[in-house]
Amino acid sequence: MLVTAPDEEQAAGLARRLVEERLAACGNIVPRIRSIYRWEGRVEDGAEALLLLKTRAELFERLRARVVELHPYECPEVLRLGVEAGHEAYLEWIRASVASSSD
Repeated sequence: MLVTAPDEEQAAGLARRLVEERLAACGNIVPRIRSIYRWEGRVEDGAEALLLLKTRAELFERLRARVVELHPYECPEVLRLGVEAGHEAYLEWIRASVASSSD
């Protein structure tokens, strides 16, 4: 999942909370990205941080809802990216690190 945040500290706070709640196995923070976008009829140009969250597909909706609930933006970026393949040991670590869909 891709999520932008206003800055590195807010991205870290989101990542820590979501990992503690076992909705994400890991959150990687890419600091100091530059975002150019249209918002409320104007083109904006600003600094943000990018948060990459890893979870299982069946937890996406729970994770999405929690990000929206915790995020400071009115309309946060929450994009699901599918994983087609990966190192099996790493994928197993993700599965073991997050809550099961019935938790």
